[in-house]
Amino acid sequence: MSQASELAMLEELKNFNTPSITNVVATYPDSSLCLGLYNPWSENWYTDQSIRCMFPELGPRVGYAVTCVYGLPDPNFGRLTFMDVVDALDAAKKPTVLVIQQKFPPELAGKVGLAGGNMVSAMRALGCVGLISNGPSRDLDEIRPMGFQYMLSGVTAGHGAMAVHAVNVPVTVGGMDVAPGELIHMDEHGAVKFPADKLAAVLNNVRALQVEEETRMAALQQATSAAEIRAVFGGESYAANGNKQPHD
Repeated sequence: MSQASELAMLEELKNFNTPSITNVVATYPDSSLCLGLYNPWSENWYTDQSIRCMFPELGPRVGYAVTCVYGLPDPNFGRLTFMDVVDALDAAKKPTVLVIQQKFPPELAGKVGLAGGNMVSAMRALGCVGLISNGPSRDLDEIRPMGFQYMLSGVTAGHGAMAVHAVNVPVTVGGMDVAPGELIHMDEHGAVKFPADKLAAVLNNVRALQVEEETRMAALQQATSAAEIRAVFGGESYAANGNKQPHD
């Protein structure tokens, strides 16, 4: 796959919302359009409600994961700094999404305004389009005009001394396990990850899903009785099984 075609596919993925991406990644394993990449309940492949999108008006963002871990300074370990995160962003495929797992003591975890205008400006310069973290950040007023997406537990105004504990290691943020290099799709609903080598398959299937759902929703909006609604759903494989649900 050429770099140009890969970038074009990543750009096209921004035309779809994150729930649609989850539908073809793993949500409906019995559907012909679902790749079934994960057991939808037992694996941590999308974010939970503990983190939220700060700028829903920006729409979807898609990028390759670069990861790091932040915590309190450790007197026995001072090898890494934000410059190592910068180097990892610079070396990664573009665009990127930085995923920061914050490991602070419970009494401090809600008070760490970790990323701000200076950090995000540096990240954007290297092709980063969004940040996902299980803790807060700050400087929303500075970040909003940049078109850079924040997905956080919340916001807070300050912080104390902090340090980078690891770069490009597996992390868990907001209920989602992320490895470096995985693709992340994020919007106002949350984020979902999938293997980078499944990019073409995810895009092909979500295109087909959109056509299927637009046809179904148009018919449902014209229905005036339960019988008509049953008829609309009648062509779906899940209609024969009362335990299955229509695609959302």
